[in-house]
Amino acid sequence: MFIGEYKHTIDPKKRLALPSKFRGELGSTVVVTRGLDNCLFVYPVKVWEELATKLGTLPVGEAATRSFIRVMLAGAADLELDGQGRILLPEYLKSDGGLEKDVTIVGLFNRLEIWDTSAWNSYKSQAEKNTGKIAEDLGKLGIY
Repeated sequence: MFIGEYKHTIDPKKRLALPSKFRGELGSTVVVTRGLDNCLFVYPVKVWEELATKLGTLPVGEAATRSFIRVMLAGAADLELDGQGRILLPEYLKSDGGLEKDVTIVGLFNRLEIWDTSAWNSYKSQAEKNTGKIAEDLGKLGIY
């Protein structure tokens, strides 16, 4: 399980080290794709395959569904971790995530998210203001 926040930097060669505590669970290859809210999603291959299978069964007759499938699948890249646990971010993903140098890697159960650190801090600050309301809504669903 992936949890926590980790500060990292993208080096001049566009390499990003993933947190060492997650490397065993991630394996030697990960799938990185465009995420939501201007971040990137990082999936272990097995989790990605499950998600891609679900996406592949969605009805393509709906425009919004087609758009979401395209963003997630067309934007995905299989990336190998090198001996130091780094991935080489393709320029299009780096650009889509608004990533320059300082990033925050966030563990979210079955995936990681890669955020520009200032964007993450802004997002987190806004989200924290609404946690009470969100908890109430989840409580109504029997989740929290």
